[in-house]
Amino acid sequence: MFDVAKELAVQSYCFRHFKTIDGLIAQTKEIGLSRVELCEVHFDFNNEAIFEPTAEQFKKAGVQVSSIGVQGFKGDLINEEKWFRFCKLAGAKMISASFNINSVPVSYKLAEALAEKYDLVLGIHNHGGYAWMGNSTMLDYVLRNTGPRMGLCIDSAWCMHAGEDPLKWAERFNERLFGVHVKDFVFDRAGKGEDVVVGTGNLKLPEFMKLVLKAPKLTAVMLEYEGDRENPGPKLRECVAKIKEAVAS
Repeated sequence: MFDVAKELAVQSYCFRHFKTIDGLIAQTKEIGLSRVELCEVHFDFNNEAIFEPTAEQFKKAGVQVSSIGVQGFKGDLINEEKWFRFCKLAGAKMISASFNINSVPVSYKLAEALAEKYDLVLGIHNHGGYAWMGNSTMLDYVLRNTGPRMGLCIDSAWCMHAGEDPLKWAERFNERLFGVHVKDFVFDRAGKGEDVVVGTGNLKLPEFMKLVLKAPKLTAVMLEYEGDRENPGPKLRECVAKIKEAVAS
């Protein structure tokens, strides 16, 4: 069974009000987790001088960097290879990724080559109906034209924002599912999404968790709740409890 306390990560953007690594670590532990997906709010992935001390900081604190992102790939070898080097140093196994539409397919090939070199996987993150990689038709096309190190990091809330069903995605893309952002929205009449505690909005949390945890290549599962910017801890703890209930049901 999936051990939420040990295996669930939190997207560091949830703690964007707390800018330091020490603050991020403290907030992560406060909600009962010990894994993070590290984003650029807390870390400069292009500054190699801070790679080793930061990786050591996480290690000493007992917090694992499970993945990084969302990283925007453009086919820039000099900077993008740095991201892979940090992952290898920190023990991260996946990069949550998006791709500049004007850079493909060149940026796919470069990212895949780097993933092979550093033994990582790339999980394409869908960013809702406004994003070119936000719908299942385009994701299916991309996956059919890329190799086995390219897969998905399904964001359940943004999937619903695109008018699609995250449960169907979890089934359809099961073999290429590397990561998950467990996130829930309610929508206003204009279709704008608002973050809520997972399982209390439109996401069928128990069914979703059962499906994603069956994925044979699942590498990273992240909780994401972007509400209550200055004090997200209480709602994130509720989210952790909801995920524990869903996994156990």
